[in-house]
Amino acid sequence: MQDKNKTVVKSMDILKLFRENPKLNLNEIVELSGIPKTSVYRMLGSLEQMEFLKKDDYGKYELGLIFMEFGQLVKERMDIRKIALPTMYFLRDEVNEAVNLIIKEGNEAIYIEKLDTLQPVRVYTKIGRRAPLYGGACPRIILAYLPEVEREKYIDEVELVAFGFGTITDKNNLREVLKKDRQNGYSVSHSELQDYSSAVAAPIFDSSNNIVASISLVGPSMRFQEEHLAKLIDAVKIGAKEISLKLGWR
Repeated sequence: MQDKNKTVVKSMDILKLFRENPKLNLNEIVELSGIPKTSVYRMLGSLEQMEFLKKDDYGKYELGLIFMEFGQLVKERMDIRKIALPTMYFLRDEVNEAVNLIIKEGNEAIYIEKLDTLQPVRVYTKIGRRAPLYGGACPRIILAYLPEVEREKYIDEVELVAFGFGTITDKNNLREVLKKDRQNGYSVSHSELQDYSSAVAAPIFDSSNNIVASISLVGPSMRFQEEHLAKLIDAVKIGAKEISLKLGWR
């Protein structure tokens, strides 16, 4: 394990050389890094295979396009978080419930921002938490608005595992719920990811009308009963629309 860690550190040292050097050949990398040539050669092969580096026709290396992809992801996430936070604070103060901001990453949802309620009884989560797209209002509303082919491929391939006693574990039922979520423009969940917790969520769109995130209000199920849901749903839909407009959606 220690040797692997050293390899990772040395690989990063090599990648950092490209901050100031657009292109480098093997000998230049050896000279600048101070790493033995055999080690550099081996690491370059791995970095090229993983698309962190690419080699041109003259044998010189440059950063791979994967960095552009990662950079765009980071930019999008930072933009969404920055844009969404004022609305999230308003929602939290307006309804006094926790607010979560979620995006899709691969076949999962990831929590990229959250604000806790100030009430003593609350549902705890954390930034960086991952959840299945079929579980919980906030992940599921993203799944509901994915292109049909992508959505059906996910449903066909995913195993519906129960996290709480309210988790949807039947694929036909999931399809019906997703259809209803799209028609309503919001999603509601009870005890899907955690027993006795509830959430209402709405989709966030970008300037191309693509689903890019979702926002939810989350709390103990006792505060998300039928008599309270209408107010919570209206609030989260207004919040999601406000964020979408700021992202260029029309």
